[in-house]
Amino acid sequence: MSDKADLVLEGGGIKGLGLLGAVTRLMEQGYTFPRVAGTSAGSILAAFLAAGVDAAGIVKVMGRLDYSRVPDLARPRIPFASEALSVLAEGGAHPGNYAYNWIREELSKLGVTTFADLRLDDQGADSNLRPNQRYKLVVMATDITQGRLLRLPWDYELFDRDPDKELVVDAVRASMSIPLYFKPRKLRNERTGEESTLVDGGVLSGFPVEIFDRTDGKNPRWPTFGVKIIPALPGADAALFPPFALPTLPPLRQLEQVLATALVDQTYLDQPCVRRRIIDVDTRSIGIIEFNASKDTRDGVIEKGREAADQFLAGWNWNAYKTECSGVADTQ
Repeated sequence: MSDKADLVLEGGGIKGLGLLGAVTRLMEQGYTFPRVAGTSAGSILAAFLAAGVDAAGIVKVMGRLDYSRVPDLARPRIPFASEALSVLAEGGAHPGNYAYNWIREELSKLGVTTFADLRLDDQGADSNLRPNQRYKLVVMATDITQGRLLRLPWDYELFDRDPDKELVVDAVRASMSIPLYFKPRKLRNERTGEESTLVDGGVLSGFPVEIFDRTDGKNPRWPTFGVKIIPALPGADAALFPPFALPTLPPLRQLEQVLATALVDQTYLDQPCVRRRIIDVDTRSIGIIEFNASKDTRDGVIEKGREAADQFLAGWNWNAYKTECSGVADTQ
């Protein structure tokens, strides 16, 4: 079995600490990740991994994040009032400026600014990959203007933009735009001037574990692992947004249920080849936007990620994977 694996990281706000635990454990067991895809919180970790950070390094990077500052306030910076005004004026309660600046600075320390810094040079890669798909990182975002999933940098061509010139932090910030919680991002078509509004990739595809499957008929050289942090339905909505769980506000409760359904595609997850490669982390102890959780709670979620990775690896079998996913490798 190869010690390489492509990696797909699900989104889930601060539940992404479960991703951190699972990924660091995989790296401690000798795994490296030639390509990484991520959504929302998963895109943040994916960007750092694509930039080449090791297990110890990613722990240090994430240790520099001040979680309490992630839900920042727009002017006049008055709790509740600022959030309400920002939702009405900008489409999201929080500007996301702190997170944006933190991600940009940490990537800069790793020598990454644009997607040109994450070009993939792999002679054995899928021969069907086009030049705009040869990158170490793929970030999922949802274009709600056009009603489509964006795989960045792959889909910058839809906007007549050069992927190599696009800032990695811009793609990540778009992917983490939880609807109504963070201000959406805008992306302009360079030729027509038309503008699209981008939100969290999980609205359409938060966990595309098949994204790196070969399409040229050749067998995979190594597996794709997916790390999942959103609880399965039914009942996922109650675990996703504890701070929003206000039964006295039916419209808000309905929003929880809509978002949970968008984030959890159970039919997709039940497919044998999908299930075969999932590391499922129990993150029920924390909600997506529970950024005020205690350090003990956060550390507990990280530990759950490590435990999930150990459990997955204990049952991992490369030959069984190739057999279970032979239809994917042979027909695509």
